[in-house]
Amino acid sequence: MDSLLDFSNKVILITGAGSGFGRLLAEGLGSRGAKLVLSDINEENLAACRADVASYTDVVTKAGDIASEALNKALVELAKDKFGRLDIAINNAGIAHVPAPMHEMTEEIIDLQFAVNVKGVMFGMKYQLPQMLSQKQGHILNVSSLAGLGGAPKGGAYAAAKHAVAGVTRTAAVEYGRKNVRVNAVCPFYSPTNILNVDGYNTKEAQAQLGMGSPMKRLGEPQEIVNAMILMLSPGNSYMNGQTIAVDGGVTAW
Repeated sequence: MDSLLDFSNKVILITGAGSGFGRLLAEGLGSRGAKLVLSDINEENLAACRADVASYTDVVTKAGDIASEALNKALVELAKDKFGRLDIAINNAGIAHVPAPMHEMTEEIIDLQFAVNVKGVMFGMKYQLPQMLSQKQGHILNVSSLAGLGGAPKGGAYAAAKHAVAGVTRTAAVEYGRKNVRVNAVCPFYSPTNILNVDGYNTKEAQAQLGMGSPMKRLGEPQEIVNAMILMLSPGNSYMNGQTIAVDGGVTAW
């Protein structure tokens, strides 16, 4: 195996691992030798993912709501208890909301976006960072969004939450880089995963229209996004820190 893609014996925590990017990451990293700690709110999806990857690597799982501080603490403890360390954490779990203009955003929409998309990342880092500091090394990859780098018409609460993810990523990178713990974020364009299974985005017609917003005139396939994430996570990619990398088919080139 190419050393740049060799994750042998790396202990990797992935949230939102039951479907979409998370499941593809579990499969891709597990097949490259990683030991996995997986979480998802959907117990059935999580069990299916575990059954798949357990055929070729060591894996433990814990289901729950990533907005819970207790779950984030428990996931790091699970990694330490089972494998003795935590080398990489991927804070991937997230949700979108029904498209609506800013003046129609409800308190419920805003609260849920910040609970899952922001608290889920910040509570994750709160417990991942001390473990990595104790090891004198580690890498955290947060999943933001292209909506975390610019405007997102009719996605205001989502954009606000994903901008927050980009902000805490940069902040943590500055705080912990000197201690050999790096923090980066990936910012994908729309991709047809479960996050688009909300009214307004969940039809082929709507997704085709979204794809027209890219110079490549299509959405990014989930595997294309995950391939970029695996390259970012490469053990050989050891000087990248504090970056918010757009994987967007060229949208940010405009």
